Amino acid sequence: MSYASPAGLPPVDATTPPVLTLAGPLARSQVAGFCDDLRGLLKGAVGGLVVCEVAGLGAPGLTAVDLLARLQLTARRSGGRIRLRAPDPALLALLDLVGLRFEVEGNPEQREPPLGVQEEVESGEAAV
Repeated sequence: MSYASPAGLPPVDATTPPVLTLAGPLARSQVAGFCDDLRGLLKGAVGGLVVCEVAGLGAPGLTAVDLLARLQLTARRSGGRIRLRAPDPALLALLDLVGLRFEVEGNPEQREPPLGVQEEVESGEAAV
């Protein structure tokens, strides 16, 4: 009895976004490679979302901030977005300190509203 594997790519659950795992310690020379990996994942991502697993980054530092800022810029330029998974609270504090906002998995209340969406106004109030 023989078994032939099906032609083409294996089936993928379209509702699960692809994951980019970032592990430390980081070097500046790795940033371009991670950006290229992100671009590749965004091409096949449904809804333009890629989850970045950041639990393995270790102690937060400026290299991690630089990497995440460049990944976010790369995603936006490619028409997508990234979401952080399992960030260290110190990393979130450092990102907040430098003025970078990220969508964090499991924390929808911290998410910024999508562009082009207006909040509902009370009847009788003028729209801004």
